[in-house]
Amino acid sequence: MKTKQIAVTAAIAVLGIAILVSATTYWSEFLVMQENRIKPMEYNTAIGSPIFGSETATVTILEYGDYQCEMCKHWFHNTRSQIIENYVDSGKVNLYFMDIPFLGRDSAKAANASYCAEEQGMYWEYHSMLYEHQEGIDDGWASPERLKSFAFSLGLNADQFSECIDLQKYKQRVKLNSDKSVSQGVQSTPYFVIINSDGEQQKISGAQPYSVFRQVIESML
Repeated sequence: MKTKQIAVTAAIAVLGIAILVSATTYWSEFLVMQENRIKPMEYNTAIGSPIFGSETATVTILEYGDYQCEMCKHWFHNTRSQIIENYVDSGKVNLYFMDIPFLGRDSAKAANASYCAEEQGMYWEYHSMLYEHQEGIDDGWASPERLKSFAFSLGLNADQFSECIDLQKYKQRVKLNSDKSVSQGVQSTPYFVIINSDGEQQKISGAQPYSVFRQVIESML
């Protein structure tokens, strides 16, 4: 009888441990599910461009683009400047750029050159130079020689920049940017993710006019 009681007690103890483990596992999984449900998708900008604008801005516009993308150039010339004037300069919004160079062989070369310029503190100036001089896809406008001439126009150290171009120093960084972009579901350019400090996100696909961005930005400030 005593042996039977011991066996029953042991069985209850094992069952209790099993229930406790099961409950703990369930609760852990529940918390993860809840976190994933309410937590927005994280967009890693660590390997993309440097920040453009105030680090304390409450809204970030993350642009995915290709330097040979005609519609990216259209957005650059027709929408971006108004966003900078009305929101970036006032400290409300900042910008990031993530490469997704898929349109031609010179797309990655142009992206690499932008980081060569970043070495000398002129990423965004060079970024603008690329879109200001964009021509046809792989027609020579982004050849190594032209990329170096853009750097010369900006007054960059020619030897340092040339070495960076010739070595394709940031080739892996550009690939990481592209892989990250694709993994986040980006399939075309330009593509934008607007994120605010509360974690709210809205997405805009294509070279939409300033009015579309203004409406989204205002709703997230």
